Amino acid sequence: MIRQIERDEIKVCVEVIRKSFETIAQQFNLTKENCPGNASFMKAEKLYKQYDEGRLMFAYLDNGIIVGYFSLIKNDAGNFELNNLAVLVEYRHKGYGREMIIFAIDKVREIGSNKITIGLIEENTKLRNWYSSLGFIHTGKRKYKHLPFTVGFMKWVQ
Repeated sequence: MIRQIERDEIKVCVEVIRKSFETIAQQFNLTKENCPGNASFMKAEKLYKQYDEGRLMFAYLDNGIIVGYFSLIKNDAGNFELNNLAVLVEYRHKGYGREMIIFAIDKVREIGSNKITIGLIEENTKLRNWYSSLGFIHTGKRKYKHLPFTVGFMKWVQ
């Protein structure tokens, strides 16, 4: 089941994000020193701020337990950015991520938009291929001096 989160669930959602992104941080040797902004090091204050600013935040529940998370934010062009799509390791490969993407697409359509963008680690070809299988198109990449990886960009357009 996917539903919008309540403010009092933010600490649980932050733990889901941190634990989920931890595997990627390990795979790509990301640390607090070389990549402090990585979601595996997220602090609850960041999510509280996003929630209070009106960001759309959703949880995936398995038997009443939050095991997945993602958020959507509308940009100035009226399109949406998908952020922090996360599924706890022990709940992966059950189709929950796919369900969250379909839910996000439906939510964006319901709001009246037809485009979702994402940013990800370009070198994570497994994740890029997964998003491609869900209809996302690779639109480019950029190397930032402050990040130890290249950022890849993808979009879904109806």
